Amino acid sequence: MHVHIPPAAATAAESADAKLGHETVVLAMTELFGVVDAFVITSATNTRHVRTLVEEIERGVKEAHGQLPVRIEGLADATWVLMDYGDFIVHVFLQETRDYYDLEHLWSGAPRVRWRGEVEHAG
Repeated sequence: MHVHIPPAAATAAESADAKLGHETVVLAMTELFGVVDAFVITSATNTRHVRTLVEEIERGVKEAHGQLPVRIEGLADATWVLMDYGDFIVHVFLQETRDYYDLEHLWSGAPRVRWRGEVEHAG
C-alpha cells in the first residue's frame, strides 16, 4: 500500500538527514489525525544542533518547493521546535525531549513512510 505524503515533507526529512538529524522518521497522519498529512520527526544532540536542523529544513523546503512554514514554535528554548507547514508538521527535538514525549509511540498507528525514495520521485 502506497501512502501519500506531501513531497515537501520528504524534502524536510532529507534536509534534516543532511545535517545529521537523528532517527528521522515520517509518519503518514491523514487517516489518524485528519488535520495534517504527515509528521516529520527528527532529533539533535544539543540546542545549537536543533536550531541548525530548523534552519536547514526551512532552507531546503523553500528552495525545492517555495514553501515557508506558516509558523515556528519553540525556537526560544530549542528543546522541541514545531514547524507548521499547513499540510505537514516538522518536529525537531532535543534527544532527551523526544525520548520523554515519544511521539512515535503516541502515534504508533500511523504508517511510517519511506522518505528517501520519495524525494527522488517528488515532482
